[in-house]
Amino acid sequence: MSRLYTDGISIGYDDSLIVEDLSVEIPNKKITTIIGPNGCGKSTLLKAITRIISHQGGSVVLDGKNILKEDTKVLAKKMAVLPQKNEGTKGLTVGELVSYGRFPYQKGFGRLTKKDYEAIDWALEVTGTKEFKFRLVDALSGGQRQRVWIAMALAQETEIIFLDEPTTYLDMAHQLEVLELLQRLNIEQERTIIMVLHDLNQAARFADYIVALKDGKIVKAGNCEEVINKSILKRVFQIDAEVGIDPRTNKPMCITYNLMRGESKNEKSNDYISNNVCANF
Repeated sequence: MSRLYTDGISIGYDDSLIVEDLSVEIPNKKITTIIGPNGCGKSTLLKAITRIISHQGGSVVLDGKNILKEDTKVLAKKMAVLPQKNEGTKGLTVGELVSYGRFPYQKGFGRLTKKDYEAIDWALEVTGTKEFKFRLVDALSGGQRQRVWIAMALAQETEIIFLDEPTTYLDMAHQLEVLELLQRLNIEQERTIIMVLHDLNQAARFADYIVALKDGKIVKAGNCEEVINKSILKRVFQIDAEVGIDPRTNKPMCITYNLMRGESKNEKSNDYISNNVCANF
């Protein structure tokens, strides 16, 4: 059985349920991506699994224990979280920000130990950010800052890392830089990676397992071929997609698509919006 899974979890805000009775297992030591249209509950699910927000029903289980009953520092030694918006870095150097990842291990007055400094330097080295150690975070480019935040998560020395839209606001080169780093961490260090992505082709290229959500429910969960196909994309995104094979990865990729205006196969051409490249939902 997976180390991490949800059992009939329901999540909402005020009187409105966003996710209802959802059960999913997260594969160990794999990259899992969560996809779906805006407002479907992707980020809400991620926040509930990581205990950033509470849930109204069901449970989230990690290593056989309900996370709501787990000590905060114990949980923080098992999973690290990078939220969608990373703020509060004004005046901080890269080294100082990455040192925050050592919080779960600090005692007393919170002074850093030799082991803490070793973990910080290791995280900077792995993410290629050691040269920025004494530079202000706000002085870095978007891709560099994102790698620094990942370094902070690595300094936390957890086997599971959650990321909510880690490529948002980055250009194509920096998006690849971040995703290739996460893939390398998964392959070389067997980190379990769970992230929310909008770009379907990036999800297919880098994920081992994909969870497709719509209206707070799982439409399909499985490998890339099971999820990134014409039928599932129609159900999740209401698009008529052409799916091919990426010649570099041999994984499915969305080549082009039309937005469905009706369910009939005989809809006239003016019931579709013009073709686009399939990305950034």
